[in-house]
Amino acid sequence: MKSSRPTTKSAQQPPRHGLARVLSKLGVCSRSQAEIAIKAGRVSVDGRIERNPERPSDAQRERIALDGVDVQAAAKLYIAVNKPRGIVVSAADERGRDTVYSLIADAGLPWLGPVGRLDKASEGLLLLSNDTVWAAGITEPAGALVKTYHVQINGLPDAAALAAMVAGVVDGGERLSAVSASLLRAGERNCWLEIVLDEGRNRHIRRLLEVLGYDVLRLLRVSIGSLALGDLAKGAWRHLTADEVATLHVIAG
Repeated sequence: MKSSRPTTKSAQQPPRHGLARVLSKLGVCSRSQAEIAIKAGRVSVDGRIERNPERPSDAQRERIALDGVDVQAAAKLYIAVNKPRGIVVSAADERGRDTVYSLIADAGLPWLGPVGRLDKASEGLLLLSNDTVWAAGITEPAGALVKTYHVQINGLPDAAALAAMVAGVVDGGERLSAVSASLLRAGERNCWLEIVLDEGRNRHIRRLLEVLGYDVLRLLRVSIGSLALGDLAKGAWRHLTADEVATLHVIAG
């Protein structure tokens, strides 16, 4: 008599992701770049051209090639850049402006993606990595990592205005607030503030201050979690230490 128990697989099969995501997770390129390459017929799976970016794939069981070269997981790299004002955080710019990749163009590095953003007019600490899982943990909306900015504005806010930055405002249907806002130094007509965020909405600080009647003259990100910009020169970059990578990963959860 046959057993009525359902049969089970001897081993649990790992989840299969879309081909574009697999290439991104391997650190070969960004997901959007992978989609473009796949649709252009530059990617093959087990010797056959594959044009569907969402095709379920497994790099451990299939031979995936880009431009005829077998793809292997790239060594994980993590770098910090002191982004100057006027540099665009993008792989390419349709208006021909300099991008953050111009700062590392001669370094011989593999593809690295920005971990979060800084708008063109902002400057300071920016992370780049090909470890997409690590990067996602840092940029997740849950706000596990606080980011500290030094912001020059036109005006001299009093204690009530600083409290309003923390209490928050509504702009375009979004609530914008700071974890903390404090005065660093003041002149006759403008001052520098230290503003800490635990989330990063589009143009968050600029919009928050604009609603409160202030214009941002300069905006500099000085730290991400425990990682400080320090004395890294403007336009320069450096590798993160293993301890720095691990600390940011732990904080990001």
